[in-house]
Amino acid sequence: MNKRILDPDVSEFIKTNLKEEVSRLILNGSPFPDVNIQELAQQVLGFQKAQTKLPTWAKTAGIYFPPKLNLEQTSSEPTAQYKASLFKGDKLIDLTGGFGIDDFYLSMQFARVTHCELNEDLATIATHNYDKLNVSNVTVVKQDSLKYLENTTDRYDVIYADPSRRSDLKGKVFMLKDCEPNIPEALSLLFKKTETVLIKTSPLLDISAGLKELKNVTEVHAVALKNEVKELLWILRKDSVNKPVKLVSVNLESNYNQPISLDVSALYESVANYGEPSSYLYEPNAAVMKLGAFNWISAHYNLDKLAPNSHLYTSNHKVNFPGRVFKIDSVLPYSKKEISKQIKNTKAHITTRNFKETSNALREKFKVKDGGDTYLFFTTLANNKTCMLRCSKLVD
Repeated sequence: MNKRILDPDVSEFIKTNLKEEVSRLILNGSPFPDVNIQELAQQVLGFQKAQTKLPTWAKTAGIYFPPKLNLEQTSSEPTAQYKASLFKGDKLIDLTGGFGIDDFYLSMQFARVTHCELNEDLATIATHNYDKLNVSNVTVVKQDSLKYLENTTDRYDVIYADPSRRSDLKGKVFMLKDCEPNIPEALSLLFKKTETVLIKTSPLLDISAGLKELKNVTEVHAVALKNEVKELLWILRKDSVNKPVKLVSVNLESNYNQPISLDVSALYESVANYGEPSSYLYEPNAAVMKLGAFNWISAHYNLDKLAPNSHLYTSNHKVNFPGRVFKIDSVLPYSKKEISKQIKNTKAHITTRNFKETSNALREKFKVKDGGDTYLFFTTLANNKTCMLRCSKLVD
């Protein structure tokens, strides 16, 4: 951490260049002999990203931003606020403190927070920023968190961790044992210090695989922001081995932002009804989709599913639904000739579900420009017939 960046002349330069392209800024070089251009670019890029992701940090004077990767991996403010809303207590320890967004909000729910961060520079940045944010109940520890946990005599209301995938992993499929810290391996230590563990993971982690690795899960939360799943939250309790698991989905900053809860057994016990397209079409939001609650949606909301693998639903009467809702204007059997008459050289949004062609291929085939008020769904029905649903959106 180069504290020279915090001086008024350097801070003013950063502020003046907040709308500048970082690549162009780098080409121009640094006007300061004791601050290199990469350090300046890091701060400019940090402020740019924070405008939407971390507005509290963006508007607070004297904030120091970390490298781009650390900023990309941190929680957004809405997801951090949601996470903190789940708990309240005296003491919490964060095993993977990082930039400190989660601990900022967790510190509002706990009297004392211990923020462990092995990266000394990142720990220094977090300490500095907590001071600027007037946070006085977070203690930053520059140490391996598991070693710290082994040696402390403290017990905690909650132990929190956001394990990161090891860099040598190939592909996107991973398990918790492939992450640092290795939570499944460390659970016996964690439960010596707490009754409750909260784990944040990437939404790429398969829920079924996570449940097999972690035997103490009581809840799994799929957290989306504006219909993009950002993280999975796993709540583990010491005494919860082989007890029912609750699945929760929430889509923050949407028209349906209240959490939806169901027992994991509902995934296997719910039976879907199937039917032809009727008056309304429903497309579940990304958080519900992540839970895999496809049959439960049909049973719970009393909707007909169009086909086992289409994950689109229909009804004669409109219902309050966690996702997009459309009025079905027409249904056309899939025929290039007939559909071309209806949509060629028009403007529309195209979505495919369980269909033999991609939306881009269909857009090219029918010369349809993106946009407008018409929504076209190309899908396969329960009788294996393909069709196009022409719709008008009612709820985003």
